[in-house]
This record gives sequence, C-alpha cells and structure tokens, in this order.
Amino acid sequence: MASNNINRRQFMGQASCAAVGSTSLMSVLTNLMFTNAAVAQNASSFNDYKALVCFFLPGGNDSYNMLVPTGDAYNEYATVRQDLALPQASLLPINPINNVGKSLGLHPGASGLKELFDDGKLSFISNIGSLVRPTTLSDYQNGNSLPYGLYSHSDQQEQWQTSIPNSRSGIGWAGRLADQLVMANKNSPVSMNISISGNNVFQVGNSVVPYTVNSNGAVALNGYDGNDGFNPIRKKAIDSMLAQEYANVMDRTYSRMKRNSLDAYSIFSQATSSPLPADQLGNGELGNSLRQIAKVIAGRNVLGVKRQIFYVQWGGWDFHDGVIDNMAVMIPIISNAMKAFYDLLKAMGVENNVTTFSASEFGRSITSNAKGSDHAWGGHQFVMGGAVNGKRVFGSYPDIYKGNPLDSGDGRGLMIPTISVDEHSAELALWMGASKSDLPLILPNIGNFYNTTSTSNPLGFML
Repeated sequence: MASNNINRRQFMGQASCAAVGSTSLMSVLTNLMFTNAAVAQNASSFNDYKALVCFFLPGGNDSYNMLVPTGDAYNEYATVRQDLALPQASLLPINPINNVGKSLGLHPGASGLKELFDDGKLSFISNIGSLVRPTTLSDYQNGNSLPYGLYSHSDQQEQWQTSIPNSRSGIGWAGRLADQLVMANKNSPVSMNISISGNNVFQVGNSVVPYTVNSNGAVALNGYDGNDGFNPIRKKAIDSMLAQEYANVMDRTYSRMKRNSLDAYSIFSQATSSPLPADQLGNGELGNSLRQIAKVIAGRNVLGVKRQIFYVQWGGWDFHDGVIDNMAVMIPIISNAMKAFYDLLKAMGVENNVTTFSASEFGRSITSNAKGSDHAWGGHQFVMGGAVNGKRVFGSYPDIYKGNPLDSGDGRGLMIPTISVDEHSAELALWMGASKSDLPLILPNIGNFYNTTSTSNPLGFML
C-alpha cells in the first residue's frame, strides 16, 4: 500500500502534461490572472489551416559554414576563416532567383536543403539577429540601443524567442501571436502552441500556455488511466481534488490548468493515433520529433484546430573547437530531416499550409580561435514550405574581410545584423493571419523596423 500512495505534492509534480514555459509558475499565473489578451476579430472565421514549426538550434550555429560565399568572394572567406574554411570544390552551388551580389554555396552535407532550395521550397535569410533598432558600428562602439546580454547564450536565446531585445520577458512572440489568434481554435481543448522539446519561452503567451509532449506523444499523469496501480477510488480522489474551487486564485488557476491537461490528453492521443504515409524521417531524436509534429497536423480535424505553432529543438552547436568535424556530422542530419519532413507534409497534402523556420541565438565568429569559432551576432537562417517565396536569399550577405564596417569584434568577424528578428517574426505572424495593426501587440519593437501601414510585407519571404 505504501508504495502506491501519492500525496498532493507528488501529484502536482507528476501532473505536468501541459508545460508553462521557461518562466516561473508564479510569473505565468500572474499573467493569466491579470492580462486579458486582445483577440483578432477575424480569427474565429478562418476557413483554412496553417501551422508554423520553429526549429531551434541552441548553442549558436556556425552558419557561415552553412551558407558560404563562392567565386570571387571565396578567397576572402578562406583568408579570414583559415582552418575553418570549407574547400570551395566541396560546396554545393545554389543559384538564387534574386541578385544577392555574390555567388553562394551550401555546406557539402546540405544536399537536402539544396534540393528544397532548387525546387523553390526554401529560402535563406542572411545576416539576421536580435536588434533594438537598425545598428551601425558607431552605435555599437558607443553602446547605443544594444540588446542586453549580447553574445550570451541564454539572453540571446530569450531574445530570439520573445522578440524583445532590450528587456527580459517571460512571454514569447509565438505566445503573443496565439493570444491574438486563439479564437481560431475555440472548440479545441488542446493549446494552439505545442512543444516537442519541453519548456520554452517562445510559446508562452499572456493567456496561452504550450501543451508539451515528447517524440512519442502526449504524457499523462502516471497511472491516472488505471494502468499503473491507480484504482477507481484514487482516480475519483484526484478528480475531486481538481474539481475543488480553491480560495487562492493561483491554486484555482493551477488546478484548472491540470484538469484541462488531463482532458486534453485523451483527445490528443486519439488525434495522433492514425498512421502516416510512408516517410523517410528515420528513428533518430530529430526524426521522431518531426514525425510527432506530422501526426498532430494529420489529426488537426479531430483536434478542431485551424492554427498551430510547434517548437522543436536540436542542440549541441556551441563549437568552440571541432567546427569542421562536428558540422560534417550534424548538417547532413538536419538537411536530410528537413527534406524528409517536407516530403512527408507533401504526401499528406499540407505542404502549402506548414512553414518551418530555423533559429539559433547567434552566429559565430568568422575568424578562428585556432580550434573553432566563438560567440558572435548576425547569422543565416532558412525558411521552408510551399508558401515560401523560395529559391531566394533575403537580406545582404556581408562581405567577409577584416575591417568590415559590420564587424563589432575588432577583426574577429562578429557581424552586426542587418535584418532583425522582429521583421522575420512579423512576416511569419502576418502569414498566420495576424493583422498589421496587431503587430505591435505581438512584436512591441516592430515599429523600429517596419511601418505597419505599409502595403508590402516586412521582408517578402512568404507568398
């Protein structure tokens, strides 16, 4: 009997099927209590389905060895990168539709990304990073309006996920976007925001909290379904505990969240039980995570959703040494996974409804530290999907030479971004159905980069 006992504290610790993000529980519940998010008026009338997939690469991807200058610009790259330079003959050439001012190639292990690019299903965003406002080298040297904690993993990850570069926030831009669009899923017990990779600030809103699953699906309270030693009396006691109207508003909110989580588990498991078309994702961690996202998308009608935002991360990119060897292993994994994921979505008939975008807290130094590369600022990202304005490179790929006016690192190649996270996030938010007038609610810093009365999109990478 003693081994099967569960007290209230143990129960609350186990009942974690709906995560509350990387902020403290107190912070999230306070926002739930005191903030009534504005909702876009047209969200309840969406008659289509759209989803975003944030593919986060924590550690700082050395993206100057993912998207590489070739031709006349290669010599500068090789001179500055030294032992980090990839042989020009090994690079996979790409031919963007738009004029980017120089020839470019992809890492030799990125054949899947190249195929998607050549087919017009993928584009790159060049020299993007967290910015408070458009920034010059003089601004940097004088400390004018810089992101806090520049070059810090934790700070820059937070800024990519919150799109608030000059102060700390426990609310992510995908959370604020979901706050605006939540009525699109008004009949679903499962959150619009679903994480395959645990707690994250990206998906936490003022009223929306992410539903966290793993690559095998939803995680329920151990034994609540009767398969792990709980008998009907214990289940009834737990239901009674959750049904109580607690005097303390935080206890009440927490209890309601957990009740909703247990209720969501049943329908989520049902929605993701159908087999998928044959896929090539493999059984590694990343492949299993992307497959789980595909299962949720396949079950969208059972879930009763029109809009979803997914978060998956695949870490280990902090290469202060071994850049060449490590990326030779890791780039093919993500490249092949993205191609297999797109092909699976196409087989499901939703390739135009799902947009996947990469993110990483910062780029890395273009110069070598004699072993690898160090923390830097601007880097390159990709965006993938049938709705992407593909086969293009958006933004200006920096010239790579010592003394570059974008280099904040005294010759180390720490590039000041020329595209902000805000512009990138705004483009995705508009595609999801947010109105331009709502952008300042989702991205408080957007006015420094984009006029929301403009008739054009912030960057133009979404059709």
